[in-house]
Amino acid sequence: MARVQIFALLGSLLFLGLIVESIRKRRLREEYSLLWLLFGLLFLLFSLWREGLETLARWAGIFYAPAAFFLLLIMAIFALLFHFSVVLSRLTESVTALVQEVGLLKAEAEERLMGPEGASPSGGREGSPDGDRGVGGEGSAPGDPPC
Repeated sequence: MARVQIFALLGSLLFLGLIVESIRKRRLREEYSLLWLLFGLLFLLFSLWREGLETLARWAGIFYAPAAFFLLLIMAIFALLFHFSVVLSRLTESVTALVQEVGLLKAEAEERLMGPEGASPSGGREGSPDGDRGVGGEGSAPGDPPC
């Protein structure tokens, strides 16, 4: 086994171990890890079966096997980007629905606080900041400073 093949095998095993450990510690959800596991296993396969990459390159009509490997990497990146775009779109729709629901609940809560006649929470005294008394007027309490 060539030195580069040993490094590729160790790198693939380390990558797969990192994925499995991230799933186990719940840092990576199972549904998102499927693509990572698939590509990790594919890299492991090509690090063990060196002629497999050359066979793949021949089937694809590529004369230089490392170019086929880079093509495979680019395809993996595009697949992951597409997957994350789908997930992001779903999350954006969920956030929009949650924001709308919170807005409706907030409006309903304010409506309940206002009462059935549409009175404000301060009891219909929204004109003056200190209610019916008026500042320094007839309804002022003893000790209030006059205006």
